[in-house]
Amino acid sequence: MKIGIYGGSYNPVHKGHTELAKALREQGLVDEVWLMVSPLNPLKQEDKAEYASYDDRVKMVQIATEGMKGVKVSDFERDLPLPSYTITTMEALEKAFPEHQFVLVVGADNWQRFDRWYKAEEIRRRYPILVYKRPGYEVSNKETVDTPLYDVSSTQIRQAIREGNDTSQWLAPRVANYIKENGLYKA
Repeated sequence: MKIGIYGGSYNPVHKGHTELAKALREQGLVDEVWLMVSPLNPLKQEDKAEYASYDDRVKMVQIATEGMKGVKVSDFERDLPLPSYTITTMEALEKAFPEHQFVLVVGADNWQRFDRWYKAEEIRRRYPILVYKRPGYEVSNKETVDTPLYDVSSTQIRQAIREGNDTSQWLAPRVANYIKENGLYKA
């Protein structure tokens, strides 16, 4: 089976994440998409206060993907060394699931700085990469997959929550309820 590994902090997971995952699968680019919740992204410098706990982030992704055919949540990186280097994750996945082919899913924002990733050339050489479009990041159409463009980020959503603004257009209702019930992302 061809598995798309779509890693991220998912802090919080939003409709852009889940709709992209569905589109990749529905277009036949992969058989399944695994939303790989990263415990610690080595390239993100966010304030620790901005982060929901790892367990909360995994739970939100589980809630957001419930009932979605071919879209799964993965906490595979939970037990891998920190920080979460993509090459380490991909190699560990190959060992754990030798029956699958793994494809890396990255946004145009990360593709533009891909050379900064640990062992970037080795990743390029060993794994197929699907690049999806992100607002404000120009990438050649030859390099990107044709998926819908979602103009939202988790950073914007956290800001909106802190300011008490409506986030219903971005968050699944049950995810929004989870955030509210657990007091996440408040100032």
